[in-house]
Amino acid sequence: MKIQPFSLATLRLSLVDGWRLANATRGVSIAYSLLFVCGGVAIMGGLLAQGWSPFVIAAAGAFMLVGPAILAGFFGIARAFEAGERVTAGAVVAGFGGAARALWALALVCGLLFMIFVTDAAILYAYMVGATPVWLSKAIPAAAGVVSFVKWAAVSGFVVALLLFCISAFSVPLLCERRAGLVDAVVTSVRVVFGNFGPAISWAFLLSTATIASVLLLPLLPLTLPWLAYASRALYRRVLPPG
Repeated sequence: MKIQPFSLATLRLSLVDGWRLANATRGVSIAYSLLFVCGGVAIMGGLLAQGWSPFVIAAAGAFMLVGPAILAGFFGIARAFEAGERVTAGAVVAGFGGAARALWALALVCGLLFMIFVTDAAILYAYMVGATPVWLSKAIPAAAGVVSFVKWAAVSGFVVALLLFCISAFSVPLLCERRAGLVDAVVTSVRVVFGNFGPAISWAFLLSTATIASVLLLPLLPLTLPWLAYASRALYRRVLPPG
């Protein structure tokens, strides 16, 4: 499988392509994204109700660890649109049904890394913030412990997210289109990331920043999630051209 090098210009083109496809399929794409918005409302609402408001930031970052597992649905939408078919919710189901079974193994890895990060973040929270509830209106007076928690949780999350990005950034699209087995897909993804380290890290930073900001401002997520998903697909198609 031939790997094409990419640059920051390639990222810009992929973002443009992603926006066009997100706009062309906005009905189904937004509806699919709303599933995760509802989950985010439930999780963040529960954290705020329990007085764990500083943990909301860590929870937003944790979404990055499970995000790759949902790409198959967007791939199904894109595939139906490009084939000239009517784009419905069935395209999301077809996206998961058409993906290689190894995608579920990779999804389990994402889940495991998610649990590791959440456990580490919970330990840091208990140590630096404590058991006393920190309500949203009083998070600023408790800034010392909160800032320390956010800082060290970000360090922990960065390490886990970087590992996940290396193994999943291009392996998930390969598995969604059944172009490789699990091992070959992961090896190819790592090769692409380290072979284009500067642009790849820039892409990872953009994805993480936009996603975390959108999770914290949940009304933005149905707009940014499809855009970034289709942009990731466009980048993958440029780096690993089909055929």
